[in-house]
Amino acid sequence: MGKSGVKRAPSARKEGTQVENAPILKRDMSYTQNRELSWLKFNERVLAQAVDPTVPLMERMRFVSIFTSNLDEFFMVRVGSLIDMDMLAPEEEDNKSGMTPRDQVSAICAAVVPLIERRDAIYRELSNELDNAGVTETSFEELTAAQKAYVQEYYKENIRPLLSPQVIDRSHPFPHLKNKALYAAALLTLSGKPASGKQAGSKQSGGKQAAGKQATGKQPAVLGIVDVPASLPRVIMLPGGGVRFIRTEAVIAAHLKKIFKIYDVSEQAVISITRNADISLSEEHYDEENPDFLNYMRKLLKKRDRLAPVRLELEGRAPRLAKRLTDFLKLTPERVYSCDCPLKLDYIDQIEHCPAALFNVPHAPVYPDYLLADRPIWEQVVQRDVLLFYPYQSMQPFLDLLRQSAKDPDVLSIKITIYRLARNSAIAKALCAAAENGKEVTVLMELRARFDEQNNIDWTVELEEAGCRIIYGPENLKCHAKLCLITRRERGGLGYIAQIGTGNYNEKTSTLYTDFCMMTADAAITRDAVSFFENMLIGNSEGEYEKLLVAPNAMKNRIMAMIDEQIARGADGRIRIKANSVTDRQLIDKLSEASCAGVRIDLIIRGICCLVPGVPGKTENITVTSVVGRFLEHSRIYAFGEGVEMKLYLSSADFMTRNQDRRVEVGGPVRSPELKTFLEEYLNLLLADNTRAWRHQTDGTYTRLTPGDAQPIDVQAWYLEHPIEFAKSQAPRENLKDRFRRLWRR
Repeated sequence: MGKSGVKRAPSARKEGTQVENAPILKRDMSYTQNRELSWLKFNERVLAQAVDPTVPLMERMRFVSIFTSNLDEFFMVRVGSLIDMDMLAPEEEDNKSGMTPRDQVSAICAAVVPLIERRDAIYRELSNELDNAGVTETSFEELTAAQKAYVQEYYKENIRPLLSPQVIDRSHPFPHLKNKALYAAALLTLSGKPASGKQAGSKQSGGKQAAGKQATGKQPAVLGIVDVPASLPRVIMLPGGGVRFIRTEAVIAAHLKKIFKIYDVSEQAVISITRNADISLSEEHYDEENPDFLNYMRKLLKKRDRLAPVRLELEGRAPRLAKRLTDFLKLTPERVYSCDCPLKLDYIDQIEHCPAALFNVPHAPVYPDYLLADRPIWEQVVQRDVLLFYPYQSMQPFLDLLRQSAKDPDVLSIKITIYRLARNSAIAKALCAAAENGKEVTVLMELRARFDEQNNIDWTVELEEAGCRIIYGPENLKCHAKLCLITRRERGGLGYIAQIGTGNYNEKTSTLYTDFCMMTADAAITRDAVSFFENMLIGNSEGEYEKLLVAPNAMKNRIMAMIDEQIARGADGRIRIKANSVTDRQLIDKLSEASCAGVRIDLIIRGICCLVPGVPGKTENITVTSVVGRFLEHSRIYAFGEGVEMKLYLSSADFMTRNQDRRVEVGGPVRSPELKTFLEEYLNLLLADNTRAWRHQTDGTYTRLTPGDAQPIDVQAWYLEHPIEFAKSQAPRENLKDRFRRLWRR
């Protein structure tokens, strides 16, 4: 940035639509912070669950695993993207922190080091506690004679035939290491007498990488690598009583001397490479060169495993080995991490016969008791709006609606947006059944849902074969909306039901994430839903809607207009937002403006929050709360005002620029007084949580809330223990409305 305080946009940008050389006004960054560093603070809160004594031991170990897999994805996507940006636009500055891409990568790498050290210490402590509880990981050296004989036989029969060891020298180039696959790597020297200086440059030396000038005349080390086959189980359960196991990679590492027979092992470690996973449609012009979008995505997906390395991890301390690998991979030292913890902790789910006391008490989502099992869901939704609260309540009523619609001779069509599906999706199967029964089924399938691309491709093929019409939405916009529309022939014409969700149509995550599913026959909402699918079918992202908030054309503008309404109320204004992340600069600035006007604002943000609360004269009327617990807090709720005048929306969109400007998103108004009352109570309970909640401080840190002398409030435990109750009345919609008006007057 020049002395004038105005920076020119670079000619190459990875994202966004900024005009080349357009001036960017200098931003006030006194109440904002960097997105990536904020995310690392969120992952630190995840790791903190692993030291919570109220969480069962194996669940605590799972939080270590979640922390680790979160960090893997962060490096693949965010760090990979920043490295790309550093090549495309090295002077581009983050509009929340003023940092360039290289600044951000350096800050990330520095911040990760203490997190890894803390993760390792927690893992060691939990391993000791699990050992005391009867679940023991055993090293190869600690095996009893009987256990070693068992493991040796297992290795001979099941592991050795699958191994493909390789040394790296002039005849054997450095192999391609797959993203996040495990390998046992070693520095090797030929057994026997030291070689002469002349021999040091032989084929066995590894060429330029290893030869150099050997002052001592000793044979230089070569690099040896053997993969840990992904087809193998990660653990081998051991005989001899109790729950004892050894990890498969530890067995392979223990056999490296036998694997590389003619060599001695001087250093070794289990390693993993993290590669850039930020594949982008901008890499090719699929519309010109690849008119078949499905095949284009298949081709693009294959590139992910070949993208550049962004991180090297080693389990164990092997500095010379790390240096050799770093040279081959062309990584900077700051992106190399040595640790004590296993590089992938998904093996913990393969440990057999663990005591039940080490896990959470299983929770089965319940079928809402205010819905009648002997009546079609369609009839009940026509009479009153229905809200499902995952994971406390089951997705089954929505599945029932789809299955009943597939068989109902009067149902004419089903239209739905899909972002992520379960591998064995009951929803997809219901859509296939509907198409096979002659219904018109239209699926707006998002093939670019990161890390679910292949699953979505597979389901696209199956849905098409069943007779569903597949569309992919507007070009260059991911469709992240969660909207379903069912059309039925009725006496007076056509009837509609719309379903609006905050989370994916995924039965598995509906048992792990907190989300809402609202089904309604409200005429204004269903009219908008009809228009939405009409627009998507012709690729129109700029349609106008009466009730729905739809991005990218109008959602942000209408949110800002509703914030303005609260600004006009001053100290009587009230805003509550529950979302996963807040990064959009325009929305952050508008919330700051509302705070300055005296509006009370509570943000319930699980993950990234680039807005810093409590800054005098900027955000002093804003609080930021993060709830991290057994279930992932995933739902998005926007509430403007209070009481009967409150405007409340359920949405698929976070307060992120990508959601508001570069995706198709839908937010639906909650118009039922009963449902609004319930959701407002839920927001207030989240704000009252003093057990799983963290409060964002003005210095950018988070402080975990504790009950002290007050009654402990754990919002997730509350809903696990208390049934969710709604009125069971099935009175007509108009009568329900009148009844709640009377209730509010009281």
